[in-house]
Amino acid sequence: MHDKHPHRLSVAPMMDWTDRHERYFLRLISRHVRLYTEMVTTGALLRGDAARHLDFDPAEHPVALQLGGSDPRALAAAARMGAAWGYDEINLNVGCPSDRVSSGRFGACLMAEPALVADGVAAMIAAVPADLPVTVKHRIGIDDLDGDDHLSRFVETVAAAGCRVFIVHARKAWLSGLSPRENREIPPLRPEVARRLKADFPALTIVYNGGVRDLATAADHLRHLDGVMIGRGAYETPWMLAEADRTIFGDHAARPPDPTAVARAMAAYAARRMDEGVPLHAITRHILPLFHGIPGARAWRRHLSERACRPGAGPEVILEALAHVAPTAAVS
Repeated sequence: MHDKHPHRLSVAPMMDWTDRHERYFLRLISRHVRLYTEMVTTGALLRGDAARHLDFDPAEHPVALQLGGSDPRALAAAARMGAAWGYDEINLNVGCPSDRVSSGRFGACLMAEPALVADGVAAMIAAVPADLPVTVKHRIGIDDLDGDDHLSRFVETVAAAGCRVFIVHARKAWLSGLSPRENREIPPLRPEVARRLKADFPALTIVYNGGVRDLATAADHLRHLDGVMIGRGAYETPWMLAEADRTIFGDHAARPPDPTAVARAMAAYAARRMDEGVPLHAITRHILPLFHGIPGARAWRRHLSERACRPGAGPEVILEALAHVAPTAAVS
């Protein structure tokens, strides 16, 4: 099943969170869940340090690159770079409501300009190999443009440009008056809108995003939609993904990993990255919730938080922290 439904379960792109270290960590927990980069603007790729934004470990596959931008030529060039780097999908952000993003004419404000989004999608599709999907992540509306008719026109217009996968954050966004965090919490979730969208466009892949905190909720949405994208739930309690390969993707040969083994693998990963100049705390911040709900989890978090930032701290900090949750696994 997992090969036929690549978008069945994914982890949302989250600024400051889904960097390559987090993605490597999550891949140790689930083989099949689809991972996304943080949003990367076209300007950052075309005029900045592209390798810093695009490099990833081959173990992260399947992994998607999310782009922010609106100029079709820039989007095409950035998508071409993503394809050359080996990403499994190029996604366009039409959902971020922050003032900075809107002032740059990308993100959720583009919900008001479906023709421009379609032009960008068409340019991206033309720039990458035919088998590399170009997808869109969007809200159900913005400000007063929040009716089903507007959403249907948006999807119809963008689908006509060749997009076949729509990731629907089932909240509207207010472009002024609410912070990005408030826009994730205050506008009510409306899963029925995503379900109606699937009914209206049965040939399209419609992925649900918003408020999913566990696999049981994900499975419920999958009764009506093609896929589910989990955001902060996966970051705050990553071990929820440990059963995803079997229960969501139907990979019955998969066995849930051992969290202690994951911690050890992250120590080895940290050693490699630190040789490249990455500070230890940039990696350990992601694994703080690894033992969530297990006795000793608080001491594990405290050990990492206090010691990973110290001068000279190395991967042994992770192994030493295991003494708080798995004493026999710790090093002396």
